[in-house]
Amino acid sequence: MSKADDVAAQRFALMNLARFASVALVFLGIANIAGKLLPEAKPFLGYALFFLGVGGFYGLPIVLKRRWRTGDE
Repeated sequence: MSKADDVAAQRFALMNLARFASVALVFLGIANIAGKLLPEAKPFLGYALFFLGVGGFYGLPIVLKRRWRTGDE
């Protein structure tokens, strides 16, 4: 594999890791809202985790793409 292929594979793995982490935040938020995770914490924490996860799922790949594009030039 060439260096460009290695960089592309690393970027692909990092983007997928960001998406999986965002999905995990969504599930943690849902569990908190349902009272299954940290029931003593207010549901506000669950809503915050949920919306951070959704925002991260859609926003992080765009941010990473822009950062990588400016780094290549």
